[in-house]
Amino acid sequence: MVVQLSTSWLTPRRDAPLLVVGPSLGTSAAQLWRECVASLTDVAVVAWELPGHGGAPVADAFDVAYLAAAVRAVGLAALEELAAEHGRSPSPRFAYAGDSLGGAVGLQLALDAPEQVAAAVLISTGARIGEPGAWADRAAAVRDGGTEVVVDGSVERWFARRTRAERPDLVDGLVTTLRAVDPEGYARCCEALARFDLTDRLGEVAAPVLAVAGEEDIPTPVSSLSVIADGVLDGRLVVLPDAAHLPPAEQPQQVAGLVSEHLQRTWTPT
Repeated sequence: MVVQLSTSWLTPRRDAPLLVVGPSLGTSAAQLWRECVASLTDVAVVAWELPGHGGAPVADAFDVAYLAAAVRAVGLAALEELAAEHGRSPSPRFAYAGDSLGGAVGLQLALDAPEQVAAAVLISTGARIGEPGAWADRAAAVRDGGTEVVVDGSVERWFARRTRAERPDLVDGLVTTLRAVDPEGYARCCEALARFDLTDRLGEVAAPVLAVAGEEDIPTPVSSLSVIADGVLDGRLVVLPDAAHLPPAEQPQQVAGLVSEHLQRTWTPT
């Protein structure tokens, strides 16, 4: 069974190579990536939403591999749509960028579907994120008290000190989205993360990977992204100052520049 994901196009341009973007736990991909995507003029961008997030329906229990299979289907469907619009055969490949859980899904996708993933930008993520017991505790807390119980901790994890001081509008917008996430959808994402660990399989990932770390990120620190960059066959690490767990929202222009440069360096679309 493949989880059905909600998607949205984030760019008006449709005659360009495809970039699929994914969200962090507790966010909407469309909101997280909106400002960043505005600076990505050389790709067509489609976003996917986690179950129970961004208005997407809650799914039955799933793991990260199920999400990766669903994102592969999203990418292939988007390639078919773009090809039909322009009367050409669909391209077989797309690029991917994701943050946190969205980055974990991208790593799994690059491992499971190397024929589709041309290049990947994995942001504030890890081959393993956190401890299973902590994820189980968070899932239980959210089922009991809703996502309100994780708001304060999420603000501390998500945003660098400078962002919290200078961008209250950004903080408030993402917190509003978190409060609207379905508690069961959030809890099931926690349980998927508790079971996720690709540490021993990084050497099988062939797609060129740019690993992006926020210097102030606590859940997935620089060392977590360094493990990915060093472990995959073709990896590179970039560390962003004044960023924590959500660089696409905190530093959208910088992330857009990194994505564009990585794709130009590693991928010649056909």
